[in-house]
Amino acid sequence: MERKIIKIDVERCNGCGLCAAACHEGAIGMVDGRARLLREDYCDGLGDCLPACPVGAISFEVREAPAYDAEAVRAAQQAKAIGAPLPCGCPGTQSKRIPRVPAPAARDTATVDSELSQWPVQIKLVPVNAPYFDGAKLLVAADCTAYAYGNFHQDFIRDRITLIGCPKLDEGDYAEKLTAILRENTIRSVTVVRMEVPCCGGIEQAVRRALENCGKLIPWQVVIIGTDGTRRDV
Repeated sequence: MERKIIKIDVERCNGCGLCAAACHEGAIGMVDGRARLLREDYCDGLGDCLPACPVGAISFEVREAPAYDAEAVRAAQQAKAIGAPLPCGCPGTQSKRIPRVPAPAARDTATVDSELSQWPVQIKLVPVNAPYFDGAKLLVAADCTAYAYGNFHQDFIRDRITLIGCPKLDEGDYAEKLTAILRENTIRSVTVVRMEVPCCGGIEQAVRRALENCGKLIPWQVVIIGTDGTRRDV
C-alpha cells in the first residue's frame, strides 16, 4: 500500500540516537552508528522522531510500504517491558566529547583519573563523522587489552580518540567502518593495541585493510599485550 512514512538521511545523521529513543514503536534502530528505519510496519507515520533529530535528518515521504501493524508493535512493547532484546536505539550511544582537566603535579597516587576523551568507544557505535576525529590520533584496541595491561589509560588512551572491539565476538568486519573513518576525517596516526592470542589478529587485519583502502598515507603502529600483562611493540 502507498502511505506516509519517515525517511532518514543517513549521510546527515550524526548518530546521536535521539530519534530511536523517541520512537516508542521501536521502528528506528542504530546500525553502525547511524539511524535506520528497521521496521516499516512499526512506523505509524506520525513522526514523533522528527523533532528529536538535532540535524534535520528525518522527513516524511509517501511511498509503497507495509501497513502499520499496531498489534505487532504492542507485542514488541510488551516484550521490551519484560526485558526481551529488541533492535532499538539507546541514548547511551550519543556522541560526545569528555573534557579532561590536567591533574596537578602533587596528587594522591592512589587515585588514577580516566583519560577517555570521547563517547561512544565501540567501533560499531561511533559516528563516522564525529567532530573529535578531526586531527585526531586514533587508538584501535581489542576489548581485553585494557584489562590485561595495567597502565592502559596513561600509555594508550591519553591524547588519543579510542575505538574498541572484539573480532571474535562481534558480528561482521570492522574494515569498512574504519575505512570510512580514515577516509572522511583528518587522522594523524593510528595505534593498534591487540592481545597476543591468534583471534585478536582480526582487529589488526581490519585496520591494515582500512589503511590500504582509505587512499591516504597514515602512520601506524601495532602493540601486542600478553595475557600476563606484558607489552611488546611491533
